[in-house]
Amino acid sequence: MRLNSIPYIVHHALILLCIVLCALCIQSGNAQSRSTGLSEVVVWGRRPMKEIGVQKTVFDSLALKENIALSMADILTFNSSVFVKSYGRATLSTVAFRGTSPSHTQVTWNGMRINNPMLGMTDFSTIPSFFIDNASLLHGSSSVNETGGGLGGLVKLSTSPENRHGFSSQYVQGIGSFSTFDEFLRLGYGNDHWQMSTRAVYSSSPNDYKYVNHDKKVNIYDDDKNIIGQYHPTERNRSGAYKDLHVMQEVYYDTRGGDRFGLSAWYISSNRELPMLTTDYGDERDFENRQREHTFRGVLSWNRSRDTWRTTVRGGYINTRMAYDYRREVTQDLWADMTRSRSRVNTFFGRAEGEYAAGRKWFLSADVSAHQHFVRSEDKNVIQQNGDKAIVGYDKGCVELSGSVSAKWQPVDRLGMSLVLREEMFGDRVAPLIPALFVDGLLSRRGNLMVKASVSKNHKFPTLNDMYFLPGGNPDLRNESGWTYDAGASFNVASTDVLPFTLSGEATWFDSRIDDWIIWLPTPKGFFSPRNVKTVHAYGIETRLNLALKPSADWLVDINGSYSWTPSINEGEKMSPADQSVGKQLPYVPKRSASLTGRLSWKSWCFLYKWAYYSERYTMSSNDYTLSGRLPEYFMSNITLEKALSLKPVDLQFKLAVNNLFNEDYLSVLSRPMPGINFEFFVAITPKFRLN
Repeated sequence: MRLNSIPYIVHHALILLCIVLCALCIQSGNAQSRSTGLSEVVVWGRRPMKEIGVQKTVFDSLALKENIALSMADILTFNSSVFVKSYGRATLSTVAFRGTSPSHTQVTWNGMRINNPMLGMTDFSTIPSFFIDNASLLHGSSSVNETGGGLGGLVKLSTSPENRHGFSSQYVQGIGSFSTFDEFLRLGYGNDHWQMSTRAVYSSSPNDYKYVNHDKKVNIYDDDKNIIGQYHPTERNRSGAYKDLHVMQEVYYDTRGGDRFGLSAWYISSNRELPMLTTDYGDERDFENRQREHTFRGVLSWNRSRDTWRTTVRGGYINTRMAYDYRREVTQDLWADMTRSRSRVNTFFGRAEGEYAAGRKWFLSADVSAHQHFVRSEDKNVIQQNGDKAIVGYDKGCVELSGSVSAKWQPVDRLGMSLVLREEMFGDRVAPLIPALFVDGLLSRRGNLMVKASVSKNHKFPTLNDMYFLPGGNPDLRNESGWTYDAGASFNVASTDVLPFTLSGEATWFDSRIDDWIIWLPTPKGFFSPRNVKTVHAYGIETRLNLALKPSADWLVDINGSYSWTPSINEGEKMSPADQSVGKQLPYVPKRSASLTGRLSWKSWCFLYKWAYYSERYTMSSNDYTLSGRLPEYFMSNITLEKALSLKPVDLQFKLAVNNLFNEDYLSVLSRPMPGINFEFFVAITPKFRLN
């Protein structure tokens, strides 16, 4: 398969263009710049003891609210260097840290873990970025501060009150390529004690984009029926339509005496067809391949804050119903059900945590959480020998318990140390104690130069499908476990002189060895079964750089970049003489990934350029360099142009987005087509209410 990548020189030219724009903005500065500063200036101060030694990436509100059509999968792709594996537009998108698998990434929403207990992973394509107010990544050992099992890391998502007075509302209408329609509505009300918000998002599209199918060839014949040439046909994405509805209700009550109560309720209704593969020669009208999901997530919280201590109690519930149907038309108007998979998940959640600041040198914290899962998975289309339909699957209940205590000590302003001890239980499995040690030190106040280091032991329990899926589940699987080491440095400088700016950056080295890695392998009985077969050595470097310039009162330049180098090598024993996977990179793990965003604002105009890069990925554990054994590297470029208007009754916002600017021909997953260049146009209407 040959992909038409944009030459390197084009991408270097784009980066150079951003630098030139910065230089032009600097040159346009005048004497008035001396009295103009950025909205936020970073200066040195006593750092929060809670984050001693933590490796953390925080996403700003501009990235989260960029446009309604973005999911958290898109946000992570263009604003971090973690690997986002996408099966196509509006299909399954998973996230993997530091060369691990998606099931090694823990995900929390308002403190509640939302990983599917059956698969152990989260589909980020079903999380609208407009429903998330705060998002951050905790890399490697840092995830132990929140929960266990994050051998790669943790994605932490949450909502928060708007803290506005009076009524507020906003409506956004988006129209895009492939007959795509996105609608967003937010209604809010607030006063000194109450904050209420209702959000709704509805997205739909036939999703029938065109692509060049490099897995097929069409012959060209002469008049004598001799083959004189071949070409790859241009096809449309078949059977890829979707309709997604999200509704969220939030209510917060602040007593103004240090207590806050909150309710967040989120409902998802999704109806998606699963697109055909590029290798499928069938007619999409002859079959139906559809997945439906109805999910409710709700969290109640109580937070009490005092001068030296804080306590938080949360309770939550998740109900997920998923249906997958695969039918084929055997004769006209006669359909045969091939698969009728049904699953239902009920999860009850509770968490209590407390923090206590014992003077200026000590900070103590503890937490305990419980997730009670009830899972029923079945295929209602399996036929027994007597002709009766049999329900094949499993019906299991399982409780997850997690608790930790931590002590953070800062003997002097320049030095901090933290020790976290966490204990985890899954059903009748109890993991050994999970320790994590963090150290950081301020080397220089000039530039806020700080070094960090950490070490932790972590464990990951098998998923319910790993243990009980029929056929093939293996209840004798061992827990995955490993040691992780981190070391890095960060800096942060700012100036309010002639050219106000802030510049910050961070570089981290990590090394992780994971034993008893679980992989599904074929068996002599004709089905796959999971086994603990691998020892994986994942190591590498993560870097980030952020620059913000304000050359004059009307101009603002903001540039953010990240880069990761993450070899992830199988160092286990050979399973057979023919096993060629030992010493090779894990499948679908890029060694290099990078992202860059550049924002240029002038008065009410804003131009945004986003760029992402993934190196080649192997599709086989043997790293075969064959036609289907590897996916070439690809670059992705998106731009948006935005204009804001402030009228007396309403504020208006117009935005044009161009995705895949250079019409890159690429694949994220083998045989899963991706769209070329496409466009979206948005209009946002925000009425102005008179406040009392």
